[in-house]
Amino acid sequence: MNGAVVLLARLLPALLGMLGLAAWEALVRVYAIPPYVLPGPLLIAETLRQEAPDLLAALAATLQVALAALATATVVGLLLSVLLVQSRLLERSVYPWLVTLQVTPVVSIAPLILIWADDVFAALLICATVVAFFPIVANTVHGLRSVDPGLAELFRLYGASRWRTLVHLQLPTALPAFLGGVRIAGGLSLVGAVVAEFVAGTGGTRSGLAGRILEAGYRLQIPRMFAALLLLALAGIVLHAALGLVTRALLRHRPVAGER
Repeated sequence: MNGAVVLLARLLPALLGMLGLAAWEALVRVYAIPPYVLPGPLLIAETLRQEAPDLLAALAATLQVALAALATATVVGLLLSVLLVQSRLLERSVYPWLVTLQVTPVVSIAPLILIWADDVFAALLICATVVAFFPIVANTVHGLRSVDPGLAELFRLYGASRWRTLVHLQLPTALPAFLGGVRIAGGLSLVGAVVAEFVAGTGGTRSGLAGRILEAGYRLQIPRMFAALLLLALAGIVLHAALGLVTRALLRHRPVAGER
């Protein structure tokens, strides 16, 4: 009985999605909605099949920026978090500025970054990294501050250095929070890459999916626009699932906090 319930719970999202797509297709056909207003799912799927080589090449360009931004945000966020927890005064001085940078829309600062950066890829990378790195910093700082006071006192009694306390106590304790931040940053890095491409207006054969979406919109090729959006959504789902697998694998074998 429990197995049937679990199977049903896993199938429900797919069933709900299929019902939604069927209703969408029926609505388009019953009311004869033109494709340049709202294409049906079948037309979008056919467009995706026909345009797959071009759209996949554009997706590869976007993913290149997103994955590079995620890697940069992970490294920078972890190092900055470790630095901030070393001093309450430093954290109180820097953290409000990090919040200010996070709540500032990237579309408002992207033109400046594009002017200051000599290379378009570097500008896109900076924009996407700015969007993605804050969840890593916020989660990791919280994790590093969430050490068991008893274990922290034990480390002090044994004369552990700040470095050993960080490596053997704080970082293992913060690992779940850090990985949670990375999972959030994964989706944000893709969003940041697309937004940066929109602002940059990159063109040519190496342009990302944002360029394809803009081009399709200008030409009223709405099925192609929806196909690009579908590809973006699928890429985001795959990226989130991959980061989830990495998270579960690392947490399954992580050392116990305080273990030497």
